[in-house]
Order: sequence, then C-alpha cells, then structure tokens
Amino acid sequence: MSVLINHLRSHPFPVVAWFERVVAISFAYPENILRPLVPLGLEIDTYEGLGFITVAMVWTKHLRPAGFPRFLGQDFLLIGYRIFTRLNDGGHRLRGLKILRSETDRRCMAWAGNLLTHYNYRRVKTRIGTTDGVTRIETSLMDGTPTLDLSFALEEKTMTPPEGSPFPDWHTARRFAGPMPFTFDVAGEDSFVVIEGSRQDWVPRPIVVKKWNVGLFDEQPLRGTNPILANAFTTKGISYRWKRGRVVRVGGGS
Repeated sequence: MSVLINHLRSHPFPVVAWFERVVAISFAYPENILRPLVPLGLEIDTYEGLGFITVAMVWTKHLRPAGFPRFLGQDFLLIGYRIFTRLNDGGHRLRGLKILRSETDRRCMAWAGNLLTHYNYRRVKTRIGTTDGVTRIETSLMDGTPTLDLSFALEEKTMTPPEGSPFPDWHTARRFAGPMPFTFDVAGEDSFVVIEGSRQDWVPRPIVVKKWNVGLFDEQPLRGTNPILANAFTTKGISYRWKRGRVVRVGGGS
C-alpha cells in the first residue's frame, strides 16, 4: 500500500484546470529564517539576501486528469503557502516552489490532496465579501482557529510594489509574482519529484493590500520575525496544465 501511495504522490499523470481568479501576496523573510522550512537539496531563491513566502488564493474550476471531461472536474478554493526555491538537476538550476501547506474549502479536495500529494492539505471555512471596492477573505479551521484574514483592492493606477517592499519596481517584483515553472516535492534521499506547469494568458495586475494576518507566520520558525510585504497581484481566466511528475536527483538529472 505504501508503494502505491508513494507512486500516486509522484504525480504520475498530467492534470488540467481553469483558474477563474488568482490572488497572490508575497512576503519577504531573511534567508536564514526560511532555511528550516526548505529540505536539503533545494536552494532558497533570494533577492538581496531575502527569501519569499507567497500566499496564493486560487478559485479553481474543473480540476481533473488531462483527457477527462470537464464535468468530472472539481471546483474549489485553494490557498497555498509556498517558498520560492531552486533545484540543480545537473544541467540547469530549475526555478520553482516548495509547498509548505495547502488549504481548501472542500472536504473531498482535502482528502484527495493528501492522498495524491505531500502538500499538507487541510479543510477551512471561508468568508469572502466586497465592500466599497475592498475584498476581504477570511479563513479558519473547523474549530474556529483563524488561518488567514486579508483585505485588498484593485486600483488601476497602481504599478509599483507595496510601500517598504525590497523590490525597486514592478518589473523586478514580477520575478517573484509566480507561478513558477516547477513545483518541487521530496521523493527520497537527495531526490525530488519535479512537476512542470504551463499556463495561458497570465497577465498579473498589482493590487493594494489594506490589511493582512497570516496564521502561518505565528508558527515556528517564522514567529517573532516581522515579514515584509513584498508584492501583491491578481489575475483571472487562466488555463493551466501540470505535466506528469519526474524524479530528479540533486545535481544528477532524472
């Protein structure tokens, strides 16, 4: 049974989905603070000595194995907590994401996500509303413990990173605006499952964050270190595809 589960978690078949909307907020931390969260073999992708955690909210439609009809797909809200990382596969330094935690509003998606991935899915209750152009997203565990409280607005004239961001301009900030070409998951000693994604019509637009509270940041090793709001963006109407996963040895190829 464990062999079968490990095989399923290696992403053995391609998957497709439609992203109705994406909202992603990146926060900067000193590289040494993030190091305990990243397995050996992965580098932390940095800018000026800082690493980045992104909180991404994805309104997902018709998620299904490639080739399956749309009506068999799953619709759900996905909230992913990811670190920007790199992996040396022996020929290239692949740029991608290490998933720390995933949350969803659907019980079946949390179950399937934990069966088929190591992305640490858990089910959350959500409340989303918009007032005077400001959208607020609140999530909590089933016992009521808050996990996320985020308010933001889309302002047409905003083309700069948030105040205090380490990025000097939006062009630089977009390097850490996702999605990255690859996602990395531990497969074994000195090896990773590498999942390549592709998308169409990805045009991120900056948003203005009014308020944020991220439960993950109150946990170790992040607790006690003030994150820096680095960038924030939204996009919509994205056709996305994940290729079949491949196992890569650090520095040694597939």
